[in-house]
Amino acid sequence: MQQLISNVLPLAGTLLVAILVFGFVIFFHELGHFLTAKLSGIRVLEFAIGMGPTLFSRERGGTKYAIRLLPVGGFVMMEGEDEESDSMDSFSRAPVGSRLLVTAAGAFMNFVLGFLVLIVVVAMQDSITSRTVAEFYPDATTQQSGLQVGDTIIAVNGRRCFIADDVSYEFARTQDAQADLTVLRDGEKITLEDVQFDTAEQDGTEYMIIDFLVYPIEKTPLNVLREAGNWTLSYARLVLLSFVDLVTGRAAINDLSGPVGIVTVIGQVSAIGLSPLLQLVALLTINLGIFNLLPIPALDGGRLFFLIVEAIRRKPIDPKYEIAVNSAGFVLLIGLMLFATFNDITRLIQ
Repeated sequence: MQQLISNVLPLAGTLLVAILVFGFVIFFHELGHFLTAKLSGIRVLEFAIGMGPTLFSRERGGTKYAIRLLPVGGFVMMEGEDEESDSMDSFSRAPVGSRLLVTAAGAFMNFVLGFLVLIVVVAMQDSITSRTVAEFYPDATTQQSGLQVGDTIIAVNGRRCFIADDVSYEFARTQDAQADLTVLRDGEKITLEDVQFDTAEQDGTEYMIIDFLVYPIEKTPLNVLREAGNWTLSYARLVLLSFVDLVTGRAAINDLSGPVGIVTVIGQVSAIGLSPLLQLVALLTINLGIFNLLPIPALDGGRLFFLIVEAIRRKPIDPKYEIAVNSAGFVLLIGLMLFATFNDITRLIQ
């Protein structure tokens, strides 16, 4: 019994943290839709966190606020959103510009949340790591290849680096122990081709040796905000590159993770500390924002596509076509989620 309890308690803690993380991220997303709908004069019928049967609800100002059983997803139900309505405060009767704002506001709030969380992450650090070379180790190969003290690395192999972690990430992807570095030197952008690095081997794996140190950045309020903004851009690009790799086949479809995989990662990260957990929260919310903006039916991006077409045509698309496309997209998304969940469970069993 004691062994059972010792196994169950960590799992219960992981599930609780995961539910709080999912709920926090989803709440901000739906809050964006809710606030812009209210400001646009659109009647909101329900603001729900979670899916399935209602656990708790309260109605106020004509809107039902609810918490539902399944802690995945959420929604803002608006008058005339998915059906015809003659009400003047319906979604379908609102100007197309207002509908565009309401639809895009969820993803926008995800980016805002990511930025706010990363402000906390950066503020928790002892100092901010720059991308500016401070000094070299003796006989540094990179210095002999042209890198100088005071150079700020802004790109590696042509890929922009927003934060110091981007530089490390690109170095890890570099082959043949050489890289093209774009640096800012005395206010001028310079490209250093084929900068050489020494290598070492550990446990049969060869890796590049970073033979220089960088300056720390003073942790002022302005610098914290600037660094958090750079982290947000870095995470957004990482998510986009992951999607591109998935579509182009560079990443295997079997690597796709669903809710089970995310819960597993949340449990692992939360055991390390608060800062890594907050970084994961920022990555998840930015990921959700970008994913929802993809022009996929049943997502905000799919609806935005129809609204943009309507704005160009100055004439709404027949609702029956939009409903049919969104229904098909919803089925595909459910299938994708089931496939990802199957992958997660398979990995856990293995």
